[in-house]
Amino acid sequence: MLTVKAYAAPSATEPLIPTTIERRDVGPDDVLIAIRYAGICHSDIHLVRGDWGPVSYPQVVGHEIAGEVVEVGSAVSTFAVGDRVGVGCMVNSCRECENCLAGMENYCLKGNTQTYGSVDRDGTVTQGGYSTHVVVDKDFVLRIPEAIPYEAAAPLLCAGITTYSPLTHWNAGPGTRVAVVGMGGLGHLAVKIAAAKGAEVTVLSQSLSKQEDGLAFGAEHYFATSDPATFDELANTFDLIINTVSSADLDLNAYLKLLRLDGTLVNVGAPPQPLPVSVFTLFGNRRSFAGSSIGSIAETQEMLDFCAEHGVAPATELIGADQINDAYERVLRSDVRYRFVIDVATL
Repeated sequence: MLTVKAYAAPSATEPLIPTTIERRDVGPDDVLIAIRYAGICHSDIHLVRGDWGPVSYPQVVGHEIAGEVVEVGSAVSTFAVGDRVGVGCMVNSCRECENCLAGMENYCLKGNTQTYGSVDRDGTVTQGGYSTHVVVDKDFVLRIPEAIPYEAAAPLLCAGITTYSPLTHWNAGPGTRVAVVGMGGLGHLAVKIAAAKGAEVTVLSQSLSKQEDGLAFGAEHYFATSDPATFDELANTFDLIINTVSSADLDLNAYLKLLRLDGTLVNVGAPPQPLPVSVFTLFGNRRSFAGSSIGSIAETQEMLDFCAEHGVAPATELIGADQINDAYERVLRSDVRYRFVIDVATL
């Protein structure tokens, strides 16, 4: 076993603290990665604070991992020492169910193994990327293109694929009108990716405080949802709405009415409470309300290659490990533009 430095949550109510954790020995199919950068996702905060259910503490979170290979198992031929690699939200799946066999292990019918907070196939609880090293099965490792800097690659491995996947599945592109609800860590990447795909992009944000950024990222229009006139003006407008907000207070029926015929509102934000939707709102314009999780490993690699080709990168703020707890509070205040990335050398 390899002992490595990490930052862990000792409970749901205490600050994260420096610690050490054990990583398994490198098996025949494993890759040992020296982590250089780890992104902070709102999901990290939800999990360590118990918003989504019971947690096994101490817990190391982080599922936006970028680094380099330092050792490979005897059966690994796809990666070599020195390769630039990443790990996203999952590190295993059953590999036997219908979805896994179709290359959609992100929708594993037995539940994919999350990078942190999951019980892995060997019975251990997975620990995430706020650490110096991680051991991952080769089939769940991504190759980071040279055109993407390490620190920019990290948020793409969750926020990037979480927005790329629904934009791709629902065919965002030339001739489509896409709205992005929320201009945070997920939202700003949804704007950039949708614009790179050729869609006409509109940002729907609580205020106009980030309008200049939104337009610079590729949006053509920007509206404040705090103004009731916005919903009258934009009624029956969009083919696709990507909702990145993790608030259960959002009036989804008001947003659904912004969809044109056969339009879809896709939720990628993950509020802890149920979301009320009126079926009568769906009846109008034959609207659809959908959810989308992360992408498969193949789609995540496709996303990385797309971002490299189109120059899409997140806006990041680099922090040291001793700033993680403050960063959490700033995320909750929406005081980041637009994604915190931890320099793991500071652990």
